[in-house]
Amino acid sequence: MSTVRAEPLSVEAFAPFGDVVSAGLRAGQSANQGTATRFDWCTELVNARAGARANVSVFRSVAKTLPFELKLLEHHPCSTQAFLPMVCQRFLVCVAPTAAGGGPEVGGLRAFVCGPGQGINYRVGTWHHPIVALGADADFVMLAFEDGSPQDCVVQPLVASVRVVE
Repeated sequence: MSTVRAEPLSVEAFAPFGDVVSAGLRAGQSANQGTATRFDWCTELVNARAGARANVSVFRSVAKTLPFELKLLEHHPCSTQAFLPMVCQRFLVCVAPTAAGGGPEVGGLRAFVCGPGQGINYRVGTWHHPIVALGADADFVMLAFEDGSPQDCVVQPLVASVRVVE
């Protein structure tokens, strides 16, 4: 079993796989009569299927601890997928580049620990493990474009498990 060390989420390290969604990463403007700051265009939402609709779901993730064993990866070949924490202390995001044959390149797998105020948006086709809450259960808003077909989410079991450590 191979091992990957989780690192703190950063905009630069996550960029090949998607966007970090958080207040303050770019200039904001005053909104709501000065009671808020608005940060626009935090990420790009992509839908490659005319019949797919925006699906806003809530995921409740049961807390796990590190080390954690990855047994599968998934991707969404026609849509971005965003996870925005509602109630969350920390969570684990694991991503991998796409191999020449279209599956995940497990040797390039990266793991990130995300903290309060950080959300993520996977690029179309990014191989990733499902979100894992760390330390306490967590609720997330998920946004993806779906039409109920198998292309909504393609799951790939791993030939060998990967252990994620802190």
